[in-house]
Amino acid sequence: QVRLVERGGGSVQPGGSLRLSCAASRSIFSSNAMGWYRQAPGKQRELVANLLGGVRPNYADSVIGRFTISRDNAKNTVFLQMNSLKPEDTAVYYCNIFLQGTDYWGQGTQVTVSS
Repeated sequence: QVRLVERGGGSVQPGGSLRLSCAASRSIFSSNAMGWYRQAPGKQRELVANLLGGVRPNYADSVIGRFTISRDNAKNTVFLQMNSLKPEDTAVYYCNIFLQGTDYWGQGTQVTVSS
């Protein structure tokens, strides 16, 4: 079992920045599939960014140039740096890690972008 704890959500004004973190309860070194998803009210959960093969960043078109996904194996943590935030980025953000045949999800962290 792996427990994922997300932190870093909050409320910001348009144009602001937030950095989300997803800390795993054990090593994620062997995972080659991890990413961030989001779900806005009344909408389906959608992929925001992931690391293809565990290393190559892949982004939704709507966040290209604004968001950056990264991982720190030493800290068992995945990050999502979000810059130039827009109101349409408002959602609950979820971390996802596929490890040893099992999909793990965090509890979600709320991001609200509003003036």
